[in-house]
Amino acid sequence: MPADRYLVEADGLFNEGDAKVMALLYQPLIGPFSVSLYMTMKHQIADQKLHSEPCTHYFLMNVLDADLAEIYRARLKLEAIGLLETYVKETDGPRMFIYSLKPPLSPEQFFSDGVLNVYLYRKVGKEYFARLKSFFSDKALSKESFKNITKAFQEVFQSSFAHPPYPPKEEKGEKLFANPSAGPLRIRPEEFDYELLMEGLTNALIPADAFTEEVKEAILKLAFLYGVDPLEMKNLVLVALDEENRIDIEELRKQARDWYFLKYGGELPDLVERTQPAVWRSGIEEPKTQEERLIRYLETVSPRELLEDLTEGATVAEPDLKLIEDLMIRYKLPPGVVNVLIQFCLLKTDMKLSRTYVEKIAAHWSRKKIKTVREALDIAKKEHKQYLDWQQKKKTKNGEQWKPVRKEPLPEWFENWEILQDEKDTIANFEEEKRKLEEELRNL
Repeated sequence: MPADRYLVEADGLFNEGDAKVMALLYQPLIGPFSVSLYMTMKHQIADQKLHSEPCTHYFLMNVLDADLAEIYRARLKLEAIGLLETYVKETDGPRMFIYSLKPPLSPEQFFSDGVLNVYLYRKVGKEYFARLKSFFSDKALSKESFKNITKAFQEVFQSSFAHPPYPPKEEKGEKLFANPSAGPLRIRPEEFDYELLMEGLTNALIPADAFTEEVKEAILKLAFLYGVDPLEMKNLVLVALDEENRIDIEELRKQARDWYFLKYGGELPDLVERTQPAVWRSGIEEPKTQEERLIRYLETVSPRELLEDLTEGATVAEPDLKLIEDLMIRYKLPPGVVNVLIQFCLLKTDMKLSRTYVEKIAAHWSRKKIKTVREALDIAKKEHKQYLDWQQKKKTKNGEQWKPVRKEPLPEWFENWEILQDEKDTIANFEEEKRKLEEELRNL
């Protein structure tokens, strides 16, 4: 709420190069508004201080000239990319938040991250990626013909044992400035089935200590970035083993990239939100009705998973994946809304995804600024006659005849969706007739 209060804290002093890293490396990924929010919070902390004075969210709304929903969406991006941690304290009145800022990765860390650098490459292209890399690098000096003559501490200083000083302890509640460490890009471990991976490697005789924390983190990132499942990851791990039965992370990255190119072609994966963002979810935790179960499902699966569910796990065709990506990027539709659109179009076109038909509806929803699953379901119901007219006109114009096609087995929730809409229409008609009858009785 706008009246909720917050503090901004930092672990230490940020360096001068952070602003350049934010503007040139992070901004293409999270957008200018998220960067503005980060910089605004950063400048709320006075010089030689570790946290700001408390204030309300009205301040951010006024300074950034934005509503709270837009600020919330920007905050989620900062959290997801490792630049912000958020803490909240519930009270009887307004809540209290602590926004803990994390410095951006150094250019060296960013360009070797394995995830962020891939997304940046896809976003800005080969030429500008090379320019950015050149901007943040310089020719290394060679010291081959030089001898290191640096003195050690004890060669210059000596300790007096007669009266060794004891510096006073820090006062309780005080915290000294430190060099803040960059926030990690967090991929939830539960997103990847490690047990299944290890079961697949049971007979490979790979020592357990080969799976270091660094290796596990790399596996998580690669699984997320390229969509590699545990069974396929097993094969990539085996190829990445060196002579000492250690997992070469660079080789693992190369194998994952090659696998992705073979499966999906030469395009690198793009940074798209795979499931409905939290800010546009319904907040239904325990659905009780058929409609709530449907909404919950559409909010928590990606469009690709939706299509895989409809085809009992079959690989989704590349043109369909490209269409999904276009719906989210070109038409700015959230994943949950894309799910409703896919569902609606498949129901109305005998399980075929016609790009022209889908994009016409997508353009309509984009103009209407449809962001939630419930909004998408409502407009699909309200405008379905109009959409069917578009479909019929397209068939007439092209001289096509509607031909029956093989129907895929549908999950129960999918088959019940039209029933649910019919039930809603029946209830709505009944309520309207009831209202008219009551009005007539009052006029007697």
